[in-house]
Amino acid sequence: MWKIFVLMFVAMSMIPAGDTAGKLLTQTHGASPLFVAWSRFALGGLLALPLMRADTLRLLTNWRIWLRALILTGGISSIQTALQTAPLADVFAAFFVGPIVSYVLSALLLGERVTLLRSLLMGVGFVGVLLVVRPGVDMSPGLLWAALAGLFYGCFLTASRWLADAGRPGSMIFTQLLISALLLTPFSLSHIPPMTLEMAGLTFASAAFSMGGNLLLLFAYARAEAAVLAPFVYLQLVSAVALGWLVFAQLPDSLTWLGLLLIIGAGIASAIAARLKTAAQSRSGPNGSRS
Repeated sequence: MWKIFVLMFVAMSMIPAGDTAGKLLTQTHGASPLFVAWSRFALGGLLALPLMRADTLRLLTNWRIWLRALILTGGISSIQTALQTAPLADVFAAFFVGPIVSYVLSALLLGERVTLLRSLLMGVGFVGVLLVVRPGVDMSPGLLWAALAGLFYGCFLTASRWLADAGRPGSMIFTQLLISALLLTPFSLSHIPPMTLEMAGLTFASAAFSMGGNLLLLFAYARAEAAVLAPFVYLQLVSAVALGWLVFAQLPDSLTWLGLLLIIGAGIASAIAARLKTAAQSRSGPNGSRS
């Protein structure tokens, strides 16, 4: 179990690290969020080239794969725009509206079962997001972009479940990176900044950390059930708080801390509830009797 924890901890730390590099590019060096998103997809696609197999090109003819990549493009572009002005931990907290959106969409569009307990826990998580975002006339534009990124992420999670059997994980991740890079190219070429050694290093780090984190996540899912791994996803929030403090000297305020605790607590409790339900079903026969 400790090996899975270490794998997930590294993966969930690499993803915020990639966004930290992206925030440095936009906030400190004045790079366009569109350039950061495009370079992440383009470089990530190059790093993912070894994952290509015979089924990869076939996936490119599937319109659903293009729709999923379009959703991802909107999400990454939105979160890079959010990071330009908002603190890292706040952005990640607002971004975690995604699992709530996915829970609702999966029930409505994919027919997945909902339970009263998980619905209540999702409601608690949503309250946590509201405490961070604080919608109103004084709402930070950065957090509005972060919430939009979360909406895109929820749609992306649902689309990923919809396409779960469409192809190999390696081919799926390569196609999403390639298509997203292609979609952003017309809007990003005019935003390529003059490259210094520091800019090039941050651009590569943004892509490499994000790609590496998602690749490690695939390895983790190959070694353990989703219900086991789900609570570890919230390590992203812990890493985002730590990186925000270490790199930008930013710590959440009291309401944001409360929101973070509600999001993490509700997410972990929901994952544990789903795991216990799955375990109970596996011990029962098709008619609910013990086998």
